[in-house]
Amino acid sequence: MTLLSIVVPVRNEESRLSTTLSALKAALSTTREPCEIVVVDNTSTDRSGEVARLHRSGSVPVRLIRCDQPGKGAAVRTGVLRTDSRYVGFCDADLATDMAALAPTLRFLSTGVNVVVGSRAHPNSIVRARHTQVRQAGAWAFRHAAGSIVPGVGDTQCGYKFFDRRTADAIFQPLRTPGWAFDVELLARAQRIGAMIVELPVSWTDVPGSTFRPMRDGYRSFAALARIRAILGSEKTPAVAPVMTPVAEVA
Repeated sequence: MTLLSIVVPVRNEESRLSTTLSALKAALSTTREPCEIVVVDNTSTDRSGEVARLHRSGSVPVRLIRCDQPGKGAAVRTGVLRTDSRYVGFCDADLATDMAALAPTLRFLSTGVNVVVGSRAHPNSIVRARHTQVRQAGAWAFRHAAGSIVPGVGDTQCGYKFFDRRTADAIFQPLRTPGWAFDVELLARAQRIGAMIVELPVSWTDVPGSTFRPMRDGYRSFAALARIRAILGSEKTPAVAPVMTPVAEVA
């Protein structure tokens, strides 16, 4: 059985995808157990798919699948549900989160933690950001609004999250948010089923080239939060005893 699958959602990432895949392969090769990378081509119009195909061989295989529904959430959901590994997670194509986080992530999952969340808000995280004041203000407002849906989680949007198989299937199957704010719905569903969640300190570097635009995408993100609240409110809360309600912060 494959130990770990890492899903990488990709939309027009031709210029940096090769470097990212090489770094992921190097990190996964240290586990000495079968692992894989799943690149999800999300309606790219460049050579992203071709770049992924060039990395298919080697000790860590790379699979390429396509998701025709636009949106990071749709791409990650497609990738996760096409895996059957013991653990599965996703990271961004810019690899902003240093993969030194992989070893502690696997340790937590192997000891029974259900969800490991990379957290830039953790006091032990190292964050190198170059955001404008407008973007910083927007991020603060988004975190505040998201906190009413996923209380106790300091950073919902870091593109580094990993799950055990049972939890991944339970929360990705019903996921209905296709865009950037999908993490909020995902974590809310994890809390609903009583998943044990750990926020992990990370080393995170703001990488140039983000397609997120505060004025254009900020409004959409807040609208998505309203939809998530409505979606969850319309569903019956599962009658599952929580494994651990509070989020654990780890030094």
